[in-house]
Amino acid sequence: MDAQQFLGEFGHIANSPGGVQKLRALILQLSIQGKLVPSSVASEKSDSLFDAIKKIKSQLVAQKIIPREKPFPIIKDSEYPNERPSHWEWARFGDVWQLLSGRDLAKSQYNESKKGIPYITGASNIEKNVININRWTDKPIVISILNDLLITCKGTIGKTVFNTIGEVHIARQIMAIRNFSNKLNSGFLKIWLDGFVSQLIEKSKSMIPGFSREDLIYAIFPLPPLEEQSRIVAKVDELMALCDKLEAQQQQCRRLQNNLRQSTLQAVAAATKPHELHTSWTRLTDNFSQLFHAPEDVADLRKLISELAIRGALDAASELSDIGTLDVYLSELARKKSGKRFAKAVKVEEEIPLPDGWRWVLLEELLAGSESGWSPKCDSEARRPGEWGVLKVSAVTWGTFNPEENKRLPLSLDPRLECEVKPGDFMLSRANTAELVARSVIVPDVCPEQLLMSDKIVRLIFLDNALKPWGNLVNNSELAREYYKAKATGTSDSMRNVSRRVIHELPIPLPPLQVQQRILDTVARLTHLCDELELQTFTRKKIATQLATAAVASITGIASEQNEDEPVKVPLTELIAPLRLGHSPSIKAQAPLATILARYNGAISAKDLYQRFGGEIDAFYAQLKTEVSHGWILVPEVAEMREKLTDKASA
Repeated sequence: MDAQQFLGEFGHIANSPGGVQKLRALILQLSIQGKLVPSSVASEKSDSLFDAIKKIKSQLVAQKIIPREKPFPIIKDSEYPNERPSHWEWARFGDVWQLLSGRDLAKSQYNESKKGIPYITGASNIEKNVININRWTDKPIVISILNDLLITCKGTIGKTVFNTIGEVHIARQIMAIRNFSNKLNSGFLKIWLDGFVSQLIEKSKSMIPGFSREDLIYAIFPLPPLEEQSRIVAKVDELMALCDKLEAQQQQCRRLQNNLRQSTLQAVAAATKPHELHTSWTRLTDNFSQLFHAPEDVADLRKLISELAIRGALDAASELSDIGTLDVYLSELARKKSGKRFAKAVKVEEEIPLPDGWRWVLLEELLAGSESGWSPKCDSEARRPGEWGVLKVSAVTWGTFNPEENKRLPLSLDPRLECEVKPGDFMLSRANTAELVARSVIVPDVCPEQLLMSDKIVRLIFLDNALKPWGNLVNNSELAREYYKAKATGTSDSMRNVSRRVIHELPIPLPPLQVQQRILDTVARLTHLCDELELQTFTRKKIATQLATAAVASITGIASEQNEDEPVKVPLTELIAPLRLGHSPSIKAQAPLATILARYNGAISAKDLYQRFGGEIDAFYAQLKTEVSHGWILVPEVAEMREKLTDKASA
C-alpha cells in the first residue's frame, strides 16, 4: 500500500477498532525507521556518536560512577532492519543507556508517613505522565534520579514517565533508564521504547506479561545524529497531538451516535398508534448503518423488540374473534387450579394500557405451583458421564439452558429424584445479581439426564404448557427486570434474592393464546434480523481491523498479526474458570466483552472470548480488566493458573 492508497482508506483505518492506536504505532515505527522526517545526509554526517558515548562510558566506569559490564555481543547483519538510513549508527541498548532494575522492599522498610524518599512500586504510581507517591522509604537500595525515564516491566508493562521529582526508590516492577552520556535525546528514547515495548507485549507468553533486563539491554538501538533526533521528536509530538484530537472527535461522534440510537428507539417505544409505530420503525430501519456501529449496540434493539411484544405493538393481525376469548380461557385455568397459593395479592396494578382482549394477570393465575431444588455439598468439578450433577444458577440465567454448568453430586449421596430436571421445565434462579436474579429458561425437549435443581433454582409448573413461551418472554423482559429489582432482597447488588411469593406475583400482560403465537413468531423473525445485524457489524469491524493492520504492515514492513489460517495467538497460561457476566452495563458504557458474553450464554473461556473480541491481545486484557473493575464481568470463581502443555507433534 502506497501513501495515496493509505490516504484514500484513512477513514476506514482510523475508525476501525483500535485504529487510532494503530496510527500511533505507525508513527512510532516510521520514526525509528528514519521515514518520518527528511534528512540531509551530507550536512548531518559527523564524527561517530557511538564512539563519543563509548569514550564517556569508559571514563565513568574508571571513576566508578557506573558499574563495569561484560562486553555486549557484536550486532550481526541479520539483526539490522532491512530498511535503514545509511547515515544512522546502531548499538546495543546497554552500550548507550544505563539500565537500573528495581528491587522490592520488605513491609518494614517503607512507610506512609513521608519519611525518607518516595518508593515507586508499579503501574499504579504512573498516571498521565505523572508520578503518584503514596509510600516512602529511608532504606533505599535502587535509586532513580532526576530525568531518568521510568518504565513498568511487570504486570501492566510499557507505562513510561520521566522522573521529575528527584531521588526515588524503584521496586522490581519498574526499571530506570539513565542518559549517562548526555549525548542522546531522551525524547527519542521514549519514542523508540514505546514501539519496542509494543512488540514485546505482542510476543508476551503469559497472562501477566513482562520483559526482562536482557530483553532490553541486548536490543539494538538506532543512533541518528542528535539534531535529527530532535526533529523526529518534534514531528512525533505533532502527529501524536493530532491523534489525540482525532480520538476525542471519535469519542464525541460515538456519544452522539449512542444518543441518536437511544432517541430513535425511544420514539419507537413511545408510539401509541399504529401509524406512529410505522413511522418511527421506518425511521429506525432506514438508518440502521448509522445507528448500529458495533455488535453490542444491537442489545438495545433486542430489548425494544421484547418491550413492543409484551404490550401488543407487534401484533398487526388482531381480530374481533380474539376479544373475549381470554376471559373464557382464564376461567378454565381457574377451575384447574388447586393447592397452595403463594401470591398474597389478588389483583395486579395496571400500569400500561393493553390492547383489546388482553388482561393483566398475576403469574400465580397461570401456575399450578412451583418447586425448589436441593443444594447438598457438592464437588467443585462438573459431573462425568453416568454421574449425577447439581445445576448452578448460571445454567438457567442466560436465556438458554446450559447443562454443562453443574457440580458433581458426591457418590456418598443419593439423588433426590423429585428435584431432577425434566424436558420442558420452566426454571428460573431465585438468587443472583440484581440484573440476573429470576431470569428464566425453558429446558429443551431433548436434555441430558441425571441433573438436579439446586435450592437456588425454582421450577414453575404451568396450568397449560402452551403458556410457557409467553411467560418466558415476559419474565425476561425489562418490565420484569424492573419488578424484580424493586422486590428483591439483599444488601448487595452482587447477591439479591427473590421469594416464591415475589415470583408468583409478577404482573403478566396476557393476550389470547393465538395472539401469543403470532407475536412470538414475529419476535423470532425480528430476533433473527438482530442476529444478522450483529453479525454484519462484527464482520465490518473485523474487516476494518484487518485493513488497518495490513496497511500499517505494508507501510512499515513489520507484520504484527498472524494469517487467518494460523492458530490464534493465546498465552501459554490460561484462566481455568470461565469468565461470567456480572451486572449489565449502562447503555452508554463501552463494554464489548460483557456484550459478547451475554450473546454466548454468559459464560465462556477467556480464550473463546478473546477470539470473539477480534482485537489485539493487549487490548483484550486491558478491556477485560476495565470490565471486571466495573462489575460487568465477574471475577472468576477460582482464579487459578495452569500451564498449557505444548503440542510436540505440531512443533
